[in-house]
Amino acid sequence: MTEARIHRASSPDGTEIAGRVFGQGPPLVLVHGALPDGDIAWEAMVPHLSDCFTCYLPSLRGRGLSEDSQDHSPPRLEEDVRAFVDSIGGPVMLVGWSAGVPWSLGAAAHSDAVAAVAAYEPTIIPMMRGDDAARRDATYRQLGEAAADGRLADAARAFHALVCNENEIVALDVDYFERCAASVPALLQAARHGASYQGPLSTDGEVLGRVAAPFLLLRGEQTELDTFYTDTERYVAEHVVDPRLGLPLPGLGHLAPLLAPEPIAKELVSFFESVRQSS
Repeated sequence: MTEARIHRASSPDGTEIAGRVFGQGPPLVLVHGALPDGDIAWEAMVPHLSDCFTCYLPSLRGRGLSEDSQDHSPPRLEEDVRAFVDSIGGPVMLVGWSAGVPWSLGAAAHSDAVAAVAAYEPTIIPMMRGDDAARRDATYRQLGEAAADGRLADAARAFHALVCNENEIVALDVDYFERCAASVPALLQAARHGASYQGPLSTDGEVLGRVAAPFLLLRGEQTELDTFYTDTERYVAEHVVDPRLGLPLPGLGHLAPLLAPEPIAKELVSFFESVRQSS
């Protein structure tokens, strides 16, 4: 991506959340998943959106340009997104990918600035069933062991093996896992703090019911964890006020925003333009 300006916001606990800004038009905030940071997650997507929108790419705490803190619990990560959104001013459109969707939902439920939301394959861990949950637990044990040995790129590769199909792993750039390595400590902290957290979540049905903005749900036809992402899509659609379900996108897997961004970008542009015209 070309050189861009940087937007900074302060989360309620004082942690600075920063992200690069590209393009022109109405503000569109794109929230990355558990890995990697905002720059890497959306670098392939931005060229397909920046002619229509001003694209903001925040990295949550401990990732990218943002500061770190000791607290990576779900409420802090949700506050990071909300603070960044609210700092922009005016109506904002919001996109979340994977683990970034729950954090985005918190912002959409509690901020008047969010005009519309789109999600690609939301990750809501309590929805994960038997074998998939067992694979996830084994993957995080492997992640922790690799990180403890200082093998952060290997940890990033292990994480992606959980959510990506084999074709996606092969298609990634040769240095991709090295670039993701810096975000592994934040991923592990978020996983530990999420597992021990007992309070309310942005994915609770009551909170989802406060998301009144039009909400587009997208998923790939060839995603690795198809049952899981189908279940999460259905769950979100049952609780938000104004759900819009897109058809499964042919040939796409979980890493489509990186590897095949154009079909998703077309869906996003169409959805956000329709919301703007009807408002």
